[in-house]
Amino acid sequence: MTSTTNDAFDRRGVLLSGFLPAALFAIGEGAIIPIIPIAADSLGASLAFAGFVAALILVGELIGDVPSGVVVGRIGERNAMIGAAVVSVVGLLVCVVSPNAWVLAVGVFLVGVSTAVFALARHAYMTTAIPLRIRARALSSLGGVFRFGYFVGPFVSAGVVHLTGTTQSAFWIHVVCCLAAAVVLLVLRDPATGARGLRLPSRASRPDAPNATDTTAAPDAPDATDETHATDARTAPAPHPDEPPTDTGAQFVEREAHGLFRTIRENRAVLARLGSGAALIGALRAGRQVILPLWAVSVGLDDASAALVIGIAGAVDFALFYTSGQIMDRWGRLASALPCMLGLAVSYFLLAWSGHLDARVGWFVAIAIGMSLANGVGSGILMTLGADLAPRGNPAPFLGAWRFTGDFGSAAAPLLISGVTAVASLALASGVMGVLGLVGAGVLLRYVPRYLPRRLR
Repeated sequence: MTSTTNDAFDRRGVLLSGFLPAALFAIGEGAIIPIIPIAADSLGASLAFAGFVAALILVGELIGDVPSGVVVGRIGERNAMIGAAVVSVVGLLVCVVSPNAWVLAVGVFLVGVSTAVFALARHAYMTTAIPLRIRARALSSLGGVFRFGYFVGPFVSAGVVHLTGTTQSAFWIHVVCCLAAAVVLLVLRDPATGARGLRLPSRASRPDAPNATDTTAAPDAPDATDETHATDARTAPAPHPDEPPTDTGAQFVEREAHGLFRTIRENRAVLARLGSGAALIGALRAGRQVILPLWAVSVGLDDASAALVIGIAGAVDFALFYTSGQIMDRWGRLASALPCMLGLAVSYFLLAWSGHLDARVGWFVAIAIGMSLANGVGSGILMTLGADLAPRGNPAPFLGAWRFTGDFGSAAAPLLISGVTAVASLALASGVMGVLGLVGAGVLLRYVPRYLPRRLR
């Protein structure tokens, strides 16, 4: 009997084998993201090329989104997370020894691809290990763990850079975190299968097996579904002790990836309209992760101080992830999405305006916190909108297309910042992002009422 069908499932096992590796990986990623543009600058890159290098982690995630569902479906969630951690270590070591910004870019891209696989695998893992009746709370908590890592990571990075005096020492933080996450996954027992370490799914448990049973439920299915599933499991024959149970989480994410571009074509109307709003949300969020470190370089902040400021801003973002959900549930999706977009747009405009001021360092700190405040108000909005729009009977393909759309915006924004900075200035790039924020707010205001029921708007 699996933990997903047992009322007394192993909470402690899920906490340790599910949340702990995710927390470690998030802390490591949070440590390196504000450092990547600064490391590129220290290797002689211009501000524009430093922005391009920072963008490659998001480009890698976008490209990694396409095969990651198939990888997780074929080798299982735990194996995929362990493999992604190992590939990430390889990329990080390339970053550590990089003699120039081009080599650094290769390492950053590898980290981005592995991050996509790890993120999708941990989503599938939680889908398998958590009973349906508390799945939403568990996945919401997983999102909180991710933001916790972005809050803690920059502080750890600031301390390490201050002690060592070298920017690239921050990449060792993520190396340690990835190795620790892999060790946790290897050593601790999987609460869903009762197994430890690397374990390939049996043929019966693979999604392409002739007799594989599809037990994946829609994310918002009622609790009665979980009770029925549990009843069926109690009367079903017990699986062979050497074979893991049906890998429902891996099946779900493989269906997300299967026929991705066909799903985008089939849903092109909603993705071109409301999906463009989601892409712009992703763009403004990703843009702040690049433009803030670049702005810190432009105003003369040292590496440790820049990481410290971004860490303080991350604390504000982390503190609001639950409040955002309350806002959406009580006042609707627009009550979260519009303040998020407008707040980010105003912050970008203020950043562009503050570049010539004598107190620009103080303005930078205030704007960084303001950006995090706006971003925190919109915490979870993309996942929520995707869940609202997905077909109830078979949500996985649409959710894969929806996530790809948002990730496309996330990957494009840093490239846009890099390009505008190269041909004009960083201040103009910030202004362009502000304009996109206003456009995104208008798109959401126009199409959320069109595609969502009144009670959800």
